[in-house]
Amino acid sequence: MRVASAETIFPRSFTDDYPIAERGEGVYLYDRSGKRYLDACGGAAVVSVGHGVREIIDAIARQTNALTYAHSSQFDTEAGIELSEFLSRKFPGQAQQARIHFTSGGSEATETAIKIVRQYWLARKEPQRQDLVSRWHGYHGASLGALSVSGNRKRRRDYLSLLTNVAHVSPCFCYHCWLDKQFPSCELACANELETMIDELGRNKVAAFFCEPVVGATSGAPPAPGYLQKINDICIENDVLLVADEVMTGAGRTGKYFAVEHWGVAPDIVLLGKGLSSGYAPLGAVLVSEKVWRTIADAALIMEHGFTYQAHPPSVAAGLAVQKHVEKNSLVERASQVGEYLAQRLERLRSEDYVGDIRGKGMLQVVEFVQDRDTRKPFPPEVKLSKLMFSELRSRGVMVYPVSGTVDGEVGDHILIAPPFIIEPAEIDWLVEQVGEAIGLIRKGLIRWW
Repeated sequence: MRVASAETIFPRSFTDDYPIAERGEGVYLYDRSGKRYLDACGGAAVVSVGHGVREIIDAIARQTNALTYAHSSQFDTEAGIELSEFLSRKFPGQAQQARIHFTSGGSEATETAIKIVRQYWLARKEPQRQDLVSRWHGYHGASLGALSVSGNRKRRRDYLSLLTNVAHVSPCFCYHCWLDKQFPSCELACANELETMIDELGRNKVAAFFCEPVVGATSGAPPAPGYLQKINDICIENDVLLVADEVMTGAGRTGKYFAVEHWGVAPDIVLLGKGLSSGYAPLGAVLVSEKVWRTIADAALIMEHGFTYQAHPPSVAAGLAVQKHVEKNSLVERASQVGEYLAQRLERLRSEDYVGDIRGKGMLQVVEFVQDRDTRKPFPPEVKLSKLMFSELRSRGVMVYPVSGTVDGEVGDHILIAPPFIIEPAEIDWLVEQVGEAIGLIRKGLIRWW
């Protein structure tokens, strides 16, 4: 029998070694050698319902047997209609008829949202409103438009000459405040920066503000109390659209269906991905408020935009089956409860050497590493501490998501922990034990980092 080789794959990194994944079951992945890994990060906070759920697989198979493809400019499908109706009912805030634009993932969702924002202002006959604002240290996708909106310096660096001009303001990141202030005496200066930026760009020129309610892989930072509400107020007062990037946090990851619900904020546009289909098929979505889509529809504008696999029948069938499974098994509520337990258990690591902060919301938690807790001084980038942690934990059968550039996009290290919602307390206990032992090895010098 031929043994598969990865020599013809263009990898994410030519310096890394990748085991060959063979199957998944529940919260576990298995490689070709039979080694089992606890999927403690859900890939990249993607897997919410666990691997190998038979009813979801069967739903995809039924759709594939019936219809594999129909172009979205020519047909709708029952699965697409039903999933859009489900998501419309979930739109945060007061009940309304939101409209859904499906994509193949989060980056496409950001690209689509940028164009919908543009269509909205053209429909309002205000074409000069074309400036976008987002935050430094945020991340909205890898495609060029999405990367332009993103504020992760490391990920932007090699492509700066290709990016469009987007204004950025400071992140809400209390552990490493970019403005060198402290909450609450700061009076949410980072939120006030948005108001200042709108004034600088021109109040009749700013089209939208993009932000992650809880920052995902870049820092894992939840907002300070009152921050999102203040951002929302500034957007309303200045007639600026608020776009909430919930690609990582949406569909229950933080213990609410949308993270913005924790703070009672209702954006104009919401982006979904990852947990929408829990990795069973490539799928993203843009949820558009009634205010926005009705304005475009009333102006009878046609948006010259679309993707070949937009509303791909097996993909929307996967998303629909996943969301039905989530609802039937109360997995959003479980994410809230188990997320509290995960956060509590991770707290025991706070006393370990090199652990600077533990933060997050629900089933999205990070452990950040620093050289000195008092000064919050990060390790030098050449140490690659998060990668060392990843390698040690992988050898122990635990998969986490390593991130470098935690502090400002250049320096700092953390690991992202975002397991499927079905993880059991005993599995969390073992996970935390393994993380603690890996930190201990670094402390004892058994993993050389200089």
